[in-house]
Amino acid sequence: MTHFPEYLKTYPNMDTSSPLHIKVNRLHNGYRAHRHDYLEFSYVLEGSGSEVINNVRHPMVPGTFTFVLPYQVHEIFTDPGSTLVLFNCEFSMDLLMEPGQHGDLSSLIKDFHSLQSYAQFAGSDKERMEMLIKDMHEAYNGDELWRRTFLQIKLKEILIRFDRFRRSSEAAPVSDARDARQPSKVSASTWPIIHYIHRNYQEELTLSDLAAKFSMSMSRISEVIKQTTGQTFVHFLHDLRLRHACSLLVSTDMSVIEIAHEVGYGSYKTFSHIFRETKGLPPKDYRKLKVAMGGGE
Repeated sequence: MTHFPEYLKTYPNMDTSSPLHIKVNRLHNGYRAHRHDYLEFSYVLEGSGSEVINNVRHPMVPGTFTFVLPYQVHEIFTDPGSTLVLFNCEFSMDLLMEPGQHGDLSSLIKDFHSLQSYAQFAGSDKERMEMLIKDMHEAYNGDELWRRTFLQIKLKEILIRFDRFRRSSEAAPVSDARDARQPSKVSASTWPIIHYIHRNYQEELTLSDLAAKFSMSMSRISEVIKQTTGQTFVHFLHDLRLRHACSLLVSTDMSVIEIAHEVGYGSYKTFSHIFRETKGLPPKDYRKLKVAMGGGE
């Protein structure tokens, strides 16, 4: 039986209309192997150590920027006698996938198999990146006008600068060739399937649809999804839909029936049953609870 490291599914603000959270962490003893179904970037301010993402190791020193994709297993190690101080930003895939040619940054994900997941910034590039992330962190903790829009613009600028840099000749090579030769747990042929599900979970989606689109058998598609996410196709699909539903319940005035249809359920009864079974309470009660707790931004 395949063992999956800890699966993290939540982060602050994930159920809001702007699912993004950024903070400064201090790691004295690294961080255990884990994975999650959202995106994350980190940026080292102080200290030294290393990180392993899907068996590929890279150093972590001031100026190291790392971009972690959903379901990638990663672990951080702090060098003896050091403390790693770093920004961590967690955010939903939805923030990269706005409709329209100029807003969609999904190629950051689709090209992952041919590009390394980190970059080592130095000199003026380091100063610029650090300033951008600090501005983002300050805005996140403030309440200025246009805060959400500003955060999303900053996020895109940060990721674009990272992507440009890692595609350039200045980007550092993978540091540990022995680790780099080990295969990624998510192959190049696998990610388009996962990406497609993330993009189309609001539609009617079946294994047979995926099998036809990607010219694979239903059993192979099912196996790929299970290997990558640790979930069956059905559970994976419900997870994505319910996360979106929770966000809409907290951040909008849409009716529960409207939300059920919006996230991909043709039947309110089916949506309500699955929601109650997963969350432990009906959608309306979830909304009341989160609003009472101040769950909306």
